[in-house]
Amino acid sequence: MAQDKGYSADQIQILEGLEPVRKRPGMYIGGTGPEGLHHLVWELVDNGIDEALAGFATEIEVILREDGRVTVIDNGRGIPTGIHAKTQKSGVETALTILHAGGKFGGGGYKVSGGLHGVGVSVVNALSSKLVARIYQNGNIYEQEYAKGAPQTKLEVVGKSDRSGTEITFFPDDTIFETTEFDYNLILDRLRHQAYLTKAIRTTITDEKTGKSYSFYFEGGIQSYVRYLDQAKETIDEDVFYADKSVDNIQVEIALQYVNTYSETIKSFANNVLNPDGGTHLTGFRSALTRVVNDYARKNGFIKEKEENLTGEDCREGLTAVISVKLEDPQFEGQTKNKLGNPEVRGCVEQVMSEYFSYYLDEHPAIARKIIGKALLSSRARKAARAARENIIRKGVLEGAGMPGKLADCSSKDPNNSEIYLVEGDSAGGSAKSGRDSKTQAILPLRGKVLNVERSRLDKMLANNEIVSLIKALGVGIDEQFNVANLRYNRIIIMTDADVDGSHISTLLLTFFFRFMQPVIDNGHLYLAKPPLFELIKPGRKTSTFVYDENDLEVIIDKAIADRRAKGLEINSEEARFKQAGFIEQKRYKGLGEMNADQLFDTTMDPEKRILIQVKVADAEKADAIFNKLMGSEVEPRKNFIQTHAKFVKDLDI
Repeated sequence: MAQDKGYSADQIQILEGLEPVRKRPGMYIGGTGPEGLHHLVWELVDNGIDEALAGFATEIEVILREDGRVTVIDNGRGIPTGIHAKTQKSGVETALTILHAGGKFGGGGYKVSGGLHGVGVSVVNALSSKLVARIYQNGNIYEQEYAKGAPQTKLEVVGKSDRSGTEITFFPDDTIFETTEFDYNLILDRLRHQAYLTKAIRTTITDEKTGKSYSFYFEGGIQSYVRYLDQAKETIDEDVFYADKSVDNIQVEIALQYVNTYSETIKSFANNVLNPDGGTHLTGFRSALTRVVNDYARKNGFIKEKEENLTGEDCREGLTAVISVKLEDPQFEGQTKNKLGNPEVRGCVEQVMSEYFSYYLDEHPAIARKIIGKALLSSRARKAARAARENIIRKGVLEGAGMPGKLADCSSKDPNNSEIYLVEGDSAGGSAKSGRDSKTQAILPLRGKVLNVERSRLDKMLANNEIVSLIKALGVGIDEQFNVANLRYNRIIIMTDADVDGSHISTLLLTFFFRFMQPVIDNGHLYLAKPPLFELIKPGRKTSTFVYDENDLEVIIDKAIADRRAKGLEINSEEARFKQAGFIEQKRYKGLGEMNADQLFDTTMDPEKRILIQVKVADAEKADAIFNKLMGSEVEPRKNFIQTHAKFVKDLDI
């Protein structure tokens, strides 16, 4: 007889107070890994930024304590300490223990705010094993302690002070988070961005463990931000266009500059919150930019009467721009705030951009000529690229039947069970083909150095056989036809020699994926293989120990020597250390081709033994700057980068 699986009212759980946060933390902070952990800091910093946007705070400080606590301090008004009429609790306890309780819901506490959901400080409290709130207000210092969201003491005066502001110190709950280690550099970057986006605010981070401390203060705001983004690039002019105007109670700030690259970098923010998917402010900006550039070009004879307009893509090639809007009631898509949805913002941004950028071009004709010239060059290149793309498509090079002749494909047609190795040279490619698991592993040998796409437009790329073979093998297309859903392999593994040439080829391939196929990286499909650096060969040559890191080599040899001593074996201290450890030979690998097929599979391709490094883009701004330095046309930034980092280089073969 079937069991009674009735569903009654008694089975409905009611989570009260902050229980929902502790039960499902991912709903509020995105997860319990490093990103979720740092989200606690972002919530508190954003509260300080909201005070700055309201005109009350000028300083925000984050302190990483030696014992794992984090303190976030601002010099704003401080969380209200009076009794709340509805909750009959202090404003502090109300804000820290009740979800969606805050001054950001139209009660007059904040005109502009990024933290609209009112869950910030209460979520931090819920996910902390201990939290201490200290409020500087009315000449007093108020303090209250909490544990896992629950008050442990009453709010009481513990001292006197002329300061004002809020100081929150918390221990993240190690029963919830996978790690409780905070990343100094990650927080430093966040505070830098906030200082760029909020004029005349000072942000500071201090790490008590290391003694490191850094402050940011930018009088120029987003103008300084654009200069920072373009610091390693060749600009067409040193001037940065800037506009700042309020329209219908919406403040619009725009800063932009053109550089001699082929990609665009546009950052859009609403109330200091980054919107990576853009939104109505970005749409308004793009529309106005395209219209103004075309109007100027026609008015001044750069585009003739019967010629077609420049496209938005033409007008944005080489553009670096920051758009920042501040409004009373921003409508974001989801708690992550990836996209701004307010329709009225588009018109406001269009109006400001059209008015001020038109004036700018008229008043700076030399810069205008360079901008129009770059856009016209982009238009010609776009048409050439389209013709090249249509030509190779017509010939079936990209989308026709059959794969590149050099591709040794796997027999599996299921992308989830398939992976492709991009291998340096025919020699290593031959070993990889012979040693692979042909059911799941495909091999694509790449001859010579891959084209440096940082210095090449699409038409030049499509004339390169190695690039075309790579595009076709992956199956995702390129440019307008790109679709990551069509990827034929779950893993793309770059496998190159552990020498200078191999590192160069890896960098060229990484540049290609970052510039033209970033969703492949974002979706976790790109990896670097880690071949062994050393082989320690034992007597009889039947067994070997493979070493993947130079530091590990010394550890392995030390352990082997210690084991031999423990067994009472005699050690000849005059012999080479690898011989003292019981090995007859220490072999240093310079290339994959030095290994036979079985060795290559066992050390670098066997899913049970291999070491793969997943490629991630944690900070697109830093990645953009590094690729530009390493692969761009400017020699000086590359030289400076190499000189700065040379002392950290290991395993350099010359």
